[in-house]
Amino acid sequence: MKKVLFLCTHNSCRSQMAEGLVNHYLGETYQACSAGTEATRVNPLAIKVMAELGIDMSGHYSKVFDQFAGVQFDRVITLCGSANEQCPLFFGGVQRVHIGFEDPSRVVGAEEYVLSEFRRVRDELKDRLIAYLTGVKA
Repeated sequence: MKKVLFLCTHNSCRSQMAEGLVNHYLGETYQACSAGTEATRVNPLAIKVMAELGIDMSGHYSKVFDQFAGVQFDRVITLCGSANEQCPLFFGGVQRVHIGFEDPSRVVGAEEYVLSEFRRVRDELKDRLIAYLTGVKA
């Protein structure tokens, strides 16, 4: 089984959703983990929109990438510009790739609008990451 690590600054939203999506849809070939440059908390709206797809993230928690020192990953993927800049190299000599996504936690407005942005980013994560990891053109 291949291992993939998703990195974002706070490990609260995009990287958490990426972990859940890959483990759900590609769990037979990939084991996904996620971490941040800083640990915070998992965004409740990320948990909510993932539950809409039948993916339970209620047990997820925010982690820092230091917790994975010594773990051999096949791929390391940064999902936000800050993590991309702060993690130009990764331990173990694993090649890192950057696939950027907007941060839905920064969206302001009515709850339904904010939720729609979480759904949009969730769906983009699903489409682009699964296509990338399976070698299918998105």
